[in-house]
Amino acid sequence: TDTTSDDGVYGIAWSPDGSRLAFVSNRGGDNEIYVMNVDGSGVTQLTADPANDRFPSWSPDGSRLLFESNRNGDFEIYVMDADGSNVVNLTDDLASDRFPSWSPDGARIAFASDRAGNSDIYTMGTDGSGVSAVTADAADERTPTWSPDGAWIVFESARGGNTDIYAVRAEGTGVVALTTDADLDWAPAWSPTP
Repeated sequence: TDTTSDDGVYGIAWSPDGSRLAFVSNRGGDNEIYVMNVDGSGVTQLTADPANDRFPSWSPDGSRLLFESNRNGDFEIYVMDADGSNVVNLTDDLASDRFPSWSPDGARIAFASDRAGNSDIYTMGTDGSGVSAVTADAADERTPTWSPDGAWIVFESARGGNTDIYAVRAEGTGVVALTTDADLDWAPAWSPTP
């Protein structure tokens, strides 16, 4: 199951202060990252590369955005300032690294990668160092999102024979199935803390 699209707007991410939205649009002919105010004003294109730039994730302080891009061939994780400047490639692996998600404390990044042959969940430092596997299942696992306290990562997985939502402790223990529906469940998101 792939949660991407080749048209329209998707990958919407609220800024931590709730004033802006980052999103993906192909309005210029390919998938690029944009930001806008929550009232729809101030739409600004942040990336301008002929490759696919997708799935933005804000840093907890709102100063930077993670995203995935295949600008160097396969998908890798990049980070940029919130104005689109200072783009840095964080991963450079022969596998595809996708669906980045910033931890609430700003210290780690969760992402999905097929570096072990199928897509599993990994974490790394914000500079791309210290890559660590969180899951190691034969099924594909994608779209990780951190719990507000940073203790859990929720993700989609086909480990039960069907795509459902699972949670795992951030260090990789205690996997729990959250859905077991016959239909496909994917792209989970945590609600913010009150």
